[in-house]
Amino acid sequence: MPAAEPTPEILAAFEAAKGFMPAKEGLALYAAAADAAKLGLPLLEVGTYCGRSTILLADVARAAGTVAVTVDHHRGSEEQQPGWEYHDPTVVDPEVGVMDTLPTFRRTLRKAGLEDHVVAVVGRSPQVAAVWAGQLGFVFIDGGHTDEHAGADYEGWAPKVAPGGLLVIHDVFPDPADGGQAPYRVYLRALESGDFEEISVTDSLRVLRRRG
Repeated sequence: MPAAEPTPEILAAFEAAKGFMPAKEGLALYAAAADAAKLGLPLLEVGTYCGRSTILLADVARAAGTVAVTVDHHRGSEEQQPGWEYHDPTVVDPEVGVMDTLPTFRRTLRKAGLEDHVVAVVGRSPQVAAVWAGQLGFVFIDGGHTDEHAGADYEGWAPKVAPGGLLVIHDVFPDPADGGQAPYRVYLRALESGDFEEISVTDSLRVLRRRG
């Protein structure tokens, strides 16, 4: 089984990758994925961006003999569009004039030596969820931050978490002064459903286990 902490090489690859997750939350994500990997089921994340968190999930999957699946349309979430705080012009496709993070993501995985342990699904989360038939040991919701998108991610993927598996939600801010509320509302929905119990909190990262 994978260790509960990444090697210095994997942590360095994570920190070098383009993205927004702090190292402290990354370590908590890695530990949660390593716990969930004991079920022997795929690990899935919604919201690939350039592959920063994917590195961690792929390393866990490699050690556990399973696979990391990452779902993203690679056109950027709403806050990453031109004129917004998290826009990065270096990931705009100059030919079509819109964001395309897929090439950067592929380079990230290749540099980390993890390409063989990841299934990258290019598409919109609700459409992919609708055709995904199997159970998952781990679902990490880190896609769009509007109520529409975060809610659809939860509705599409939470039912696919196997009993004993983990649902992890990023950017949960109970105080509106700290950030958007859509992931927080999804987190509350998960708890109120009675299907999940919280097992850890690390800054804005919440880890919930499916009962049963």
